[in-house]
Amino acid sequence: MSEGRADGPTERLVVPDLASLKQLVGSEIGVSEWITVDQRRIDLFAEATGDHQWIHTDPERCKKESPFGSTIAHGHLTLSLAPHLLTSILEIQYASMVVNPGIEKMRLRAPVRSGDRVRLRASLKALRELPGGAARGTIHMIIEIEGESKPAAVGDALLVYFP
Repeated sequence: MSEGRADGPTERLVVPDLASLKQLVGSEIGVSEWITVDQRRIDLFAEATGDHQWIHTDPERCKKESPFGSTIAHGHLTLSLAPHLLTSILEIQYASMVVNPGIEKMRLRAPVRSGDRVRLRASLKALRELPGGAARGTIHMIIEIEGESKPAAVGDALLVYFP
């Protein structure tokens, strides 16, 4: 880890108002706890999405044929963990609702193997006030894999916080 970055989970950051959120632009807002991506979670995601490709759902075949040596999580499963992980490190008290209008420049960099643990490292890259007291934040997200130098995913989530 680079200097100044937390190696372990950070305490949940509670932001009481928009002014306090503005002060966080350009800084790391937190690091989540590790969460295990096990085969059950992968299978449930496959069931929910209809994506039953063998690289996700057939451990025996993966041991023999996959370059990864085991099943891997769907890329969208990895990304879908971000909202849960983000709320574990950041609470915006003034927001009654949060909407995700998009993701920018998101890249899946490394596979998450069944049994791997992942966490989220998040920074507030930008913040723009919107009419009616809402604010649109750009959260830079890095989904790290325990024990790996390359992250599972890197990109920016757009979030609109409504009062």
